[in-house]
Amino acid sequence: MIKNPKADSRRVRSGGSQSVDYRSLAEFRYAIRRFLAFSEAAAGEAGLTAQQHQALLTIKGVGEADGLSIGELATRLLVRQHTAAELANRLEEAGLVRRLPDPNDGRRVLLTLTPESEKRLQSLSGIHLDEINSMAPQLVSILTKLSGTRTEE
Repeated sequence: MIKNPKADSRRVRSGGSQSVDYRSLAEFRYAIRRFLAFSEAAAGEAGLTAQQHQALLTIKGVGEADGLSIGELATRLLVRQHTAAELANRLEEAGLVRRLPDPNDGRRVLLTLTPESEKRLQSLSGIHLDEINSMAPQLVSILTKLSGTRTEE
């Protein structure tokens, strides 16, 4: 089997024993950026910023039945607590979240979704799942290459 020298020049040894497949890494980052651009545009069409959409998804997907604390939201969004608190303020002002006292700890406040945010999130989640399904074969191929396993071509 003759190897493609161009493909080999894109794969170099890292400090460890593994080689780095720069093409696959670049394709992976490009796929992520395309998805994020799609997501930001979809959120905008729903009247939300990308961060607001991510916050609503986090509250719905990670929060317990009682809601999600601002500290937990900050952790999941990889932002500081005061940034998450400001985001929660904006979401509350827009009628998209409610603040409720934590039934287990009266010092904490939990964020819950309103019916309006539930409606927007459901719509956005549907189109996001469609986009993920369309990207899945490409992502699986890239991840397979990056994980060091090969599929029969």
